[in-house]
Amino acid sequence: MGEQASRATKKSAKSAPKGAKRSVKAESRLAMVRRARRINRELAEVYPYAHPELDFRNPFELLVATVLSAQTTDLRVNQTTPALFAKYPTPEDMAAAVPEELEEIIRPTGFFRAKAKSLIGLSVALRDAFGGEVPGRLEDLVTLPGVGRKTANVVLGNAFGVPGLTVDTHFGRLVRRWKWTEQEDPEKVEAEIAAIFPKSEWTMLSHRVIFHGRRICHARKPACGACPIAALCPAYGEGETDPEKARKLLKYEMGGYPGQRLAPPPDYPGRPAPPLVTGPANGGSAE
Repeated sequence: MGEQASRATKKSAKSAPKGAKRSVKAESRLAMVRRARRINRELAEVYPYAHPELDFRNPFELLVATVLSAQTTDLRVNQTTPALFAKYPTPEDMAAAVPEELEEIIRPTGFFRAKAKSLIGLSVALRDAFGGEVPGRLEDLVTLPGVGRKTANVVLGNAFGVPGLTVDTHFGRLVRRWKWTEQEDPEKVEAEIAAIFPKSEWTMLSHRVIFHGRRICHARKPACGACPIAALCPAYGEGETDPEKARKLLKYEMGGYPGQRLAPPPDYPGRPAPPLVTGPANGGSAE
């Protein structure tokens, strides 16, 4: 187990309640906001290296990778995009792609025909309407084929430094578990969480929550006994509370396995993902 996992587990051992699932008391909005902001501070200590888990070198690559990431893992996208960008490095190149050839390259990401149509469509739009450049405004990004608010916020936050909340499945699951919102619709979730945190925190908050959801707070069996924010979580006890058993559920660098990026940031404490894999690279089912 890595240093980050060890620190997180020690913290959870000190703060986590013993026994079964915690009973939830009524909580004022002010108390919820304070607890939410404390969770964010705690996650910042656990994941100081949190980052987007898609490999990219420019806004166009991030836009394309984010579109490809629908219904698949970031790992699978990262293993696919080197060949994709070698053949189609610019919107002009991708706009002129032969659909069948593009489909074959992105086939490993699933739904490859629909994704190829979106990629060619957005590339044509970038070429014809935006001078071959990815726009830096949400209202422009969401006009591109295959691009919704989630994808637009990923691009804005990580390629342009414009704060945004990325409401993916992990983010939505965790903020509901933590009782920050009861909303299911991503846009309503985004609006309610945006009201809790300063705008300057939105992008990094997204990374921290998604990191936590992928590594510890899993959908089917959260590792409650290894969770550093167990004492702040109203859903504590939904998953494995035994520390030893919980540690076996940790993924990526927390569990001593490779991460999702082939080219992670320099401060990432784990191992990079392999270019090609023959089985799960994170010690369990990918999330």
